[in-house]
Amino acid sequence: MDFSTALRTERLVAIIRGSDAEASFRTVMALAEAGLPLVEISLSGKDALGVIRRARAELGDAAWIGAGTVLTGSDARRAAEAGANLIVTPGLGAGLEESVRQGLSTLAGVLTPSEVIAAEALGVSALKLFPASAGGPAYLQALRAPFPELPFVPVGGVDAAIAQAYFDAGAVAVGVGSPLVGDAADGGDLDELRKRAAEFRAVCAR
Repeated sequence: MDFSTALRTERLVAIIRGSDAEASFRTVMALAEAGLPLVEISLSGKDALGVIRRARAELGDAAWIGAGTVLTGSDARRAAEAGANLIVTPGLGAGLEESVRQGLSTLAGVLTPSEVIAAEALGVSALKLFPASAGGPAYLQALRAPFPELPFVPVGGVDAAIAQAYFDAGAVAVGVGSPLVGDAADGGDLDELRKRAAEFRAVCAR
């Protein structure tokens, strides 16, 4: 399954930014076991590249293991070497350009129409509307008017309650960090993480 298909099928990208590398790895595995196979591991987290390497070794080639907060060309190259097959950026720039050049699946951070046009011209896989909380579902709906066919993924302030409103506004998926992961990647309760994962899965299956 390619990334675009996986995104539309699963409708959720889990975002992990942990202060504890071991806990972050356990969080990736718990999410995979809970049926959430699209995971972004932010490079701003503790030993993120090590977490990506371990997750790739454990989950195999078929898993979608993303590197997030990719800013530079070096970030993109190191993430790919660690085993990331998805690159997520907060905006446009060298990290995104290098990721596209390498042929990696990309979720490019955009907010304005001009940024959407620039990202689409690069040939990105999907558009990360970030921070989505700046305008909410109404902004996504307005943004889709000139870009009705493009795949938008709202990220930032997305919880289970508002996720459905984004889907109703035309999002193909949502990206969710702390409302899903909570403190699991910092050593928190994995059972609570599993409960939240089930809640989000139910929303995304509607």
